Amino acid sequence: MPIVAQSTETTDWVSRFADEVIEESERRAPGKPVVVASGLSPSGPIHLGNLREVMTPHLVADEIRRRGHQVRHLISWDDYDRYRKVPAGVAGVDETWAEHIGKPLTSVPAPKGSAYPNWAEHFKAAMVESLAQLGVEFDGISQTAQYTSGAYREQILHAMKHRGDIDAVLAQYRTKPKPAKKQQKPVDEAELEAAEGSGAAAEDDGSSGSAGYFPYKPYCAHCEKDLTTVTSYDDDSTELSYTCTACGFAEKVLLSEFNRGKLVWKVDWPMRWAYEGVVFEPSGVDHSSPGSSFQVGGQIVGIFGWQQPIGPMYAFVGISGMAKMSSSRGGVPTPADALKIMEPQILRWLYARRRPNQSFKIAFDQEIQRLYDEWDKLAGKVADGSALPADVAGYTRAVGTAADELPRTPHPLPYRTLASVADITAGHEDQALRILSELDPDQPLGSLDEVRPRYDRAEAWINTQVPADQRTIVRDEPDAELLKSLDEASGQSVRLLLDGLAEHWSLDGLTHLVYGVPKVQAGFPADATPKELPPEIKTAQRSFFALLYHLLVGRDTGPRLPTLLLAVGQDRVRALLGG
Repeated sequence: MPIVAQSTETTDWVSRFADEVIEESERRAPGKPVVVASGLSPSGPIHLGNLREVMTPHLVADEIRRRGHQVRHLISWDDYDRYRKVPAGVAGVDETWAEHIGKPLTSVPAPKGSAYPNWAEHFKAAMVESLAQLGVEFDGISQTAQYTSGAYREQILHAMKHRGDIDAVLAQYRTKPKPAKKQQKPVDEAELEAAEGSGAAAEDDGSSGSAGYFPYKPYCAHCEKDLTTVTSYDDDSTELSYTCTACGFAEKVLLSEFNRGKLVWKVDWPMRWAYEGVVFEPSGVDHSSPGSSFQVGGQIVGIFGWQQPIGPMYAFVGISGMAKMSSSRGGVPTPADALKIMEPQILRWLYARRRPNQSFKIAFDQEIQRLYDEWDKLAGKVADGSALPADVAGYTRAVGTAADELPRTPHPLPYRTLASVADITAGHEDQALRILSELDPDQPLGSLDEVRPRYDRAEAWINTQVPADQRTIVRDEPDAELLKSLDEASGQSVRLLLDGLAEHWSLDGLTHLVYGVPKVQAGFPADATPKELPPEIKTAQRSFFALLYHLLVGRDTGPRLPTLLLAVGQDRVRALLGG
């Protein structure tokens, strides 16, 4: 069933932008579908910073759909951009790929072993799959297809005819010193600039030479590279001459028939705003300074008969602890990497709950467990009606779209519990099912499918993000030396635990038992609350927990003890604790 917005009076950023975009679209193009846009360059792995370029307009477009309006979310694949450099750490790629620098991304071979025909399609495919999992509905536009089919021919001729006007706009910024880069408080040591993957990266604004300024770059017919210089152009006949500095090739073409080249980025982007009728498009922090593509485009777009889209500047996305998972690709985690360890709803929520100009982190470390705790707490508040309207809106946007809900885990047990079970059982599904069924004997699981896909995500997190020396390995034999060295109080605490195992064999029961043993030893009831206890009870509990960890896994710490005990099983617990 379609998801209906739960409150029209929400104060979240998505609703505010939707109001503005609907109003602006009616002013510019009354009666037509609202057009929002994103741009992605498949020049390498499309990372989680780039995803903000998509999620920001997606969330706004989806809110507009919920209100009954027609809307198109365009994603321009900037696959006709030049190949700039060989990215570090991409499997199947070596230094020989440097020979392709300057060619369109769609003319560069895919990495060795790829199932895709070229470089652009290889990196585009992973993003398309991730967007499908995230429920992102979009119209994809290949810029290679647009340019090589002649779709932009009239726009290119128009730009060349008005090259003097374009040059005058750009000249205002060429003589100005570049402003010092703003120092932004770092989110984490791994920051992903969202605009890094767009066509804006390091693009020049056209060539000026003895023949004048030209906002168009041909790709060489001989070597396919864009290391070309336009030497002459005639507006009436559209005859264009160019030479290639890479291979020395030169030719004359009629631009009215020629489809092997493109407008330079600072002209290409505003041309597309006008061509597609874009009303809303966000831009990264690198576009906010004077002379940047977005700012300059706002002046050039008028030459094409349109206005600059409205849209926010979006901030960095930080990464918390990537382990070694992404090091093989130069340390750039992608949406696919995140979706291996978290459900799509959680990833959507991270982008929905923060305003675009707010930085945030995506956790690949232990913080993911706290993130899931926070999510489950919010889900409970939404269910019982105690959540704030803006939080309800963020939750609603995360769990589904205007079209439908995303698939969800039927029995969403705590992520940290699932991770602990996956850690301890090391892939043995029958053991995992036994343990998870014993968490709540009154409602035992019939199948692991009831806790999927969350269980699979937790298992993937354990296997890819938790270092080997932090994995839990249960002892094969009792630590006889440690058991023999226990003083009377420590020995009594272990016996009290063993005596209560059978009676308390469930997650809640074992939680009560392990926290209660030190209380009972000190003369207090097992169910005494912290307010009724002296501070030293906490110290005694920590010492007791550390002893149990040493006896069970040979370390000071480990998974939550109730989960660990269930995982080990009663018989083995008794054997390891000397009972």
